[in-house]
Amino acid sequence: MKQKFDIISSTCVPLPLENVDTDQIIPARFLKATTREESFFGENLFRDWRYNPDGSINKDFVLNDPTYSGEILVAGKNFGSGSSREHAAWAIAGYGFRVVISSFFADIHKNNELNNFVLPVVVSEGFLAELFDSIKNDPKTIVEVDLPNQTITNKATGKSENFEINGYKKYCLMNALDDIDFLLENKEKTEAWERNAKA
Repeated sequence: MKQKFDIISSTCVPLPLENVDTDQIIPARFLKATTREESFFGENLFRDWRYNPDGSINKDFVLNDPTYSGEILVAGKNFGSGSSREHAAWAIAGYGFRVVISSFFADIHKNNELNNFVLPVVVSEGFLAELFDSIKNDPKTIVEVDLPNQTITNKATGKSENFEINGYKKYCLMNALDDIDFLLENKEKTEAWERNAKA
């Protein structure tokens, strides 16, 4: 969903598991879908963890625990490894997460999130561990992600870190532009450059 990014303050959903791959985020059988509707993929985010083999809800999985909610997913190290399927980013966005925090993302998945208006925030392992502790101690812990200033703050402790983001992607997120929107926004500049190049 195209939404302008600025400052996001939200409670978090903790997923303290390392090496969560894209097949766990969205199982391969959903890649055959003929739709790209966000709601469809969002409903099947972490499908095999959210539901038991008989289709009943797995009450032990965090997305089914009403204690936790919010627009921010806090995940363990090496999030989004495995297959490069963009469907994993569709599922995260479709569920309603706008930010994913981890100490390391697989590169392709990280870019897929950015392309689907989900902000991947890389933090130190120490900051991540402290954040998990804060959420465990108080599920109402607020995290503030300030994209303009590229900072993330754990409101429970007051600690902040800076995070990196490609300048082009930052501009697109802050202005709710995908790659095509960006090209259209700069259409006149592109045409002027082409005219000058031919002169």
